[in-house]
Amino acid sequence: MIRGPGHRGRARFGGKDTMIEITPSGVYYRAGQFLPGQEGPAAGLPSPDEARKGTMAYGILAAHNTLERMDRLAIRFDAMASHDITYVGIIQTARASGLKEFPLPYVLTNCHNSLCAVGGTINEDDHVFGLSAAKKYGGEFVPAHQAVIHSYMRERYAAPGRMILGSDSHTRYGAYGTMAIGEGGPELARQLLCKTYDIAYPKVIAIYLTGAPKPGVGPQDVALALIGATFKEGVVKNAVMEFFGPGVASLSMDYRAGIDVMTTETACLSSVWSTDERTREHLTALGRGDQYKAQAPAEGAYYDGVIALDLSTVEPMIALPFHPSNAYTIREFKANMADLLHQVDVAAAEQLGVKNAAPLEEKIVDGKFHVDQGVIAGCSGGTYQNLVRAAEILKGSAIGADEFWLSCYPGSMPINLELTRKGYIADLMAAGATIRSCFCGPCFGAGDVPANGAFSIRHSTRNFPNREGSKPGEGQISYVALMDARSIAATARNNGVLTGADELADIPADRADEDWSYDDSAYKSRVYYGVGRAKPDTELVYGPNIADWPEQIALPQDLLLTAAAAIYDPVTTTDELIPSGETSSYRSNPLRLSEFALSRKDPQYVPRAKAVLAVEQLRRKDPSAPEVVEALGGRDGRTTGLGSFVMALKPGDGSAREQAASCQRVLGGCADLCAEFATKRYRSNVVNWGMLPFIAEDVKDWNVQPGNQLWLPGIRAALEKGEETISAVLIQNGQEKPVTVKLPGITQEERDIILAGCLINYYAK
Repeated sequence: MIRGPGHRGRARFGGKDTMIEITPSGVYYRAGQFLPGQEGPAAGLPSPDEARKGTMAYGILAAHNTLERMDRLAIRFDAMASHDITYVGIIQTARASGLKEFPLPYVLTNCHNSLCAVGGTINEDDHVFGLSAAKKYGGEFVPAHQAVIHSYMRERYAAPGRMILGSDSHTRYGAYGTMAIGEGGPELARQLLCKTYDIAYPKVIAIYLTGAPKPGVGPQDVALALIGATFKEGVVKNAVMEFFGPGVASLSMDYRAGIDVMTTETACLSSVWSTDERTREHLTALGRGDQYKAQAPAEGAYYDGVIALDLSTVEPMIALPFHPSNAYTIREFKANMADLLHQVDVAAAEQLGVKNAAPLEEKIVDGKFHVDQGVIAGCSGGTYQNLVRAAEILKGSAIGADEFWLSCYPGSMPINLELTRKGYIADLMAAGATIRSCFCGPCFGAGDVPANGAFSIRHSTRNFPNREGSKPGEGQISYVALMDARSIAATARNNGVLTGADELADIPADRADEDWSYDDSAYKSRVYYGVGRAKPDTELVYGPNIADWPEQIALPQDLLLTAAAAIYDPVTTTDELIPSGETSSYRSNPLRLSEFALSRKDPQYVPRAKAVLAVEQLRRKDPSAPEVVEALGGRDGRTTGLGSFVMALKPGDGSAREQAASCQRVLGGCADLCAEFATKRYRSNVVNWGMLPFIAEDVKDWNVQPGNQLWLPGIRAALEKGEETISAVLIQNGQEKPVTVKLPGITQEERDIILAGCLINYYAK
């Protein structure tokens, strides 16, 4: 099918091949075939620049771009969504910058801190604040336990041709024909202030699907195969993944959405799918059939690459700790259990510093791997079709009274209601599974935390370190592997012995026409629908934990920065920069939350950063104070600011939570120094919080250690002049070494934000 140069091959998962062919160079799509880009003119096709207009992504981006040019985009979105870890900070930021009312539909969900289990009243205080904000500014408020944020947005807002922005990294509604993007909170604040989302035109990669999944293979299996084949090489990093091909018709809407939501783990910018009669039928079932429109690539459309996947070749998968890309077929894992589990033990020791954990090989008994827990939850696992398959597999069986246990979280109340009416909830409960509310907790360490040393298999989005809620720094460790709901149910039926769903003789198949009757009466009974009906006289309700952002100063003329942390892992996740789980309860109190920054990666980061900040705060009052003079080493305290920086090779994979950057800023951080940023959204957070996003490709060779310093004379003038290459001095053990740091692709507005000190200051001006 693929015709053209580039890497053509199969992503190997075990003895057999999962057919994933990757062509990383430009191609034209015509008549179901892909033609190499250089052969296009001879075939009568237009130039690549002209043919790009034939992609679905181009049409959607052009419709939302406020500029006349398309190489740079200034996007206004159709709707936005935030959950209760992020919306307080976003609204506080926008309020400080002059917010009067929400200028677009803004949905506030309460699906992350729903349990209200940590910190006394502070979680519910935030929920009360959110409701008061929805009333005051004209928003939509979804109370706790009603819906997972992305389930709600699929049901209520996603439709072909739309663009939605969310303050959660798994904001993906491509299966509905919507281009959705997950970003840090400041980008949502910009939309609330009628500003735009500014990016360069992204690459668009075709994801061409053929065939149909075999019984027992679910959407998580397909997603993990794609992630395993693309993430480590950065094949689709910051690109739009555009899904189409004959294989799409073999998938239900739930199945498509289950694949789509996991595209975040490839590090892509967004995703979009072709639409068909199945899309129309589903939107009609949701009461929004009038929002359907056909969407497909045009003949001759040009793509920056293509990934071809034969769905019929995908097998049940498992992604071992500590990343979704650490993916294998379950069959391959079983054939190499001891070696692969040993690799996890090594990673736990190296990445988490856990040296004395019981080896995972002890969970192999009589040649079988025994797991301790199963979870089917959230935006990826809690769909109707996934839970129906799990119920069918478990019906008439018993999980058993040993260590293994299973919990299931429907993604929304309408899903829960339909599962209950059809008897599937009863089947799950009768088998021994526990049914939980519509809650994201197991995905980020705030629900169903396993025992120390336990191994959990989950149909959720991530298996990063600490995502299961353990605290390695306190001697606790547990493990999460990602699997599909079908194989999790098969394992539960086998009393915790790891089992791929395709090993069952009676495995039910997934039908493309499998849909469910949508009843939103639960929403109508509880959701506050205030879009377009702002009530300015409403008072915001503040709990004692809700605090304003600390004031930040403009960028000084010169900077002397001290390394407060140096991380040499290949990739650093946002969870490592600011842990998820119970720490998120303090997300509305910037100073309190900052105490947790890097706490599970480098416990000394906070005291180091605070020590530098204390001297900087003294400098602002008295530049000639002895402590300031000593710290500056003879430099002028009137013009030279003191701050800290974090060095990491590739920071920012994973969550869109702005706190990964804002906590550094609150503690006096002025820069991140790295070889490259893992995601665009994390770099955006760094900039929006007034920090310099420095790149130095050879930074690993600098051997930066905590306490080393980076002297940046004339940094303000360099930014004002538009320079992208900055001369600096690295100070190590009293020795000075000239170095060069870069700010590639930095825009004028980004410079202005950093010069002002942060986005709030920029808008205040």
